Amino acid sequence: MSKVIKIKKGLNIKLKGKAEKILVKAEPSDKYAIKPVDFPGLIPKMLVKEGDTVKAGTPLFMDKNRPEVLFASPVSGTLEAVVRGEKRRILEVVVKADGKDGSEDFSKIKPVDSSKEAITGYLLAGGVWPFIRQRPYAIIANPQDTPKSIFISCFDTAPLGPDYDYIFQNVDPDFQTGVDTLAKLASGRVHLCVHTDYPPAANFVKATNVEIHQFSGPHPSSNVGVQIHHIDPVNKGEVVWYVNPQDVSTIGRLMNKAEYDVSKTIVLCGSEINTPRYYKVKGGCCMTAFADSVKTGNVRYISGNVLTGAHVAADGYLGFYDSQVTVIPEGDHYELLGWALPGFGKYSAGRTFFSWMTPHKEYDLDTNMHGGHRALVMTGQYESVFPMDIYPEHLVKAILAGEIEKMEQLGIYEVAEEDFALCEFVCTSKTDVQSIIREGINMMIKEMN
Repeated sequence: MSKVIKIKKGLNIKLKGKAEKILVKAEPSDKYAIKPVDFPGLIPKMLVKEGDTVKAGTPLFMDKNRPEVLFASPVSGTLEAVVRGEKRRILEVVVKADGKDGSEDFSKIKPVDSSKEAITGYLLAGGVWPFIRQRPYAIIANPQDTPKSIFISCFDTAPLGPDYDYIFQNVDPDFQTGVDTLAKLASGRVHLCVHTDYPPAANFVKATNVEIHQFSGPHPSSNVGVQIHHIDPVNKGEVVWYVNPQDVSTIGRLMNKAEYDVSKTIVLCGSEINTPRYYKVKGGCCMTAFADSVKTGNVRYISGNVLTGAHVAADGYLGFYDSQVTVIPEGDHYELLGWALPGFGKYSAGRTFFSWMTPHKEYDLDTNMHGGHRALVMTGQYESVFPMDIYPEHLVKAILAGEIEKMEQLGIYEVAEEDFALCEFVCTSKTDVQSIIREGINMMIKEMN
């Protein structure tokens, strides 16, 4: 392994509801969904219509701008609904499962014997290409590009995040096949990142065709943007790809078994879960599969973690890239003089409350913002939790001003929304920093085109 990369800036938010390391097979959902809103910049074009019969791996829609990029059904069944929002924007494509696990047939190929072009075409046809994303822009990778490197972050420091070392405790040959497949697509190395506080699983330390890096320090050390920044930074005109570890196994399963199988292990966690545990599910499953585990009351379902996850309904669906479902109290209440009280039991990222004297305490936080939007002022808060050689507040202001050249100079090519999640959390101005970063990225994409 390489030397340890120490991340000093950041913040670990200790929440109640950490999952026990017990794996349970979730009750099969009767409905599954693929949500185009999970893919920034995507303009979907439907390939099937309501009532059509589909199998696992059947293309449901494609990217209108890149027709070769297909999005497949996670299960066999019937296309039940195409849910649309404002201006007929497609929000969800819902499949009603038939319970037969029928799958499209794909011919097998071996990555070691295949060219980059052949592998790319196979991954596109097999529906797994959307699992591969790129920096800059944090969007689905362009199949025409050759990245200078590929990153796999094998740990998650986000609040209550999944323990990938537990998920991969048993040897998974599909993971190595996925790594070998990705290695044929890049001009440089495949970088696999682990954390010194988590004993890495055998799948990771024994992986070949990779360069292993060790990180230490608080969140966001697990963010792939932070890892890319410290190992192989993205400059203008360069491209780096990245893939989640479980998605690497999905790619490997397609290569080994010639079938589209999006089975994954997720963590069901949060203070409003009776018994937080790990669950074996299929991608796009419905939240109703976990209803019996959720406490009664006014709660919020989050597909993902509390910093970057998406708010979904109690009958909503798991996000495409998510390996976590968090349920916390809804913050629809008000406090009188909340900021003026000592706050021994209240969480504070700074030293506003005396709770800073108990750094190991776990908190039962809700979604209350504890204040309204205020003017954005330079406080230095962002820099205290932002472990990249970038001025985050200056970049945010450059985006708000629409200054393209300044955005380039300040590192817009290296960042994504998740890299600013902690900045948004500690922001006393209550600024929607993550949405501003996406607006800036969209500006750059438009400018480049």
